[in-house]
Amino acid sequence: MPGVMGIGVGYVNGKNNKKGACVVLYTLDASAAAKKGCPSCVALKRKKGGKNPKITSRVAVPVRTITSGRCSSHQKLQSAANYRRRIRPVVAGVSVGYPGASGTAGLIVTGAIRRAQRFLLSNNHVLNRNNSAGYSETIQPGGADGGRSGRDRIGQLYRFVRLRKNALNEMDAALSIPTSNDLLAPRYAKIGTIPGYVRSYAIGSRMKKVGRTTGFVTGVVESTHTDIKVDYGDYGGLGTIRFRNQTVIRSDTPISLPGDSGSVWLTANNYAAAVNFAGSADGKLSIAFPIHRAMRAFGVRVAQPTASLSKKRGKRRRRRNARK
Repeated sequence: MPGVMGIGVGYVNGKNNKKGACVVLYTLDASAAAKKGCPSCVALKRKKGGKNPKITSRVAVPVRTITSGRCSSHQKLQSAANYRRRIRPVVAGVSVGYPGASGTAGLIVTGAIRRAQRFLLSNNHVLNRNNSAGYSETIQPGGADGGRSGRDRIGQLYRFVRLRKNALNEMDAALSIPTSNDLLAPRYAKIGTIPGYVRSYAIGSRMKKVGRTTGFVTGVVESTHTDIKVDYGDYGGLGTIRFRNQTVIRSDTPISLPGDSGSVWLTANNYAAAVNFAGSADGKLSIAFPIHRAMRAFGVRVAQPTASLSKKRGKRRRRRNARK
């Protein structure tokens, strides 16, 4: 339908299940959608022993305005100074990108089997200059924050999920491999160590993240299983493309502005949950994909701090004493 940007599953009141679940419609013009009869849908229930569904009632469909979904990168915008400066080693939550563009370092990960190698996880459009397999230099800070080729190089594009123009996409994800493992620290800005990642989360869950532009922010999962259109402009010649089964996180203040692409949403107990890659024009909606998809696609896991030699020796000593 013209003007409809997305449709997902959420709660009627947008916060909890007191009034039940519903279909959430994201549109550019809520009033126009209402005139077309969008604020209600048919609830179907199968007859006992029958094959055909029977109309039992009509349920509310909240119509929520989204002022265009757009990828959150490639623009110069004032950001939280602490997260756009040059920092070594690089941690999750700070400015990263390629010459000319800045996004956010989402998470430091390692190979699920070869755990010695570290990688930086972010969006494809943050680490890949044109959605292709060509060489893309990774710099920190990103190009929009004064990062320069060579001088601020920390690695290069390693793997990515290609974004497709005429098909349904599931994620905007890529890995960068550092020139040296020591350039990446398995920490998350302001948070610290991330113990792992979750494979699911509920509507109404409270999330938090650190992004290059908005800094430390919080939000609530408004809808899941959301099919939505996202405008990539002239990046990779994509224009507006479609994604399926995404998550929309809402806040009363901006949580996804240009430069926040790639930032990773965490649960209350600091587990990685979803990767932000787009947002509404006012920044109050974050469009994100469940992080387990990228972990599975790339065969990686959340990187953990390496125990020092003295700590390892201490653990071995305690084990021996326990056996005695």
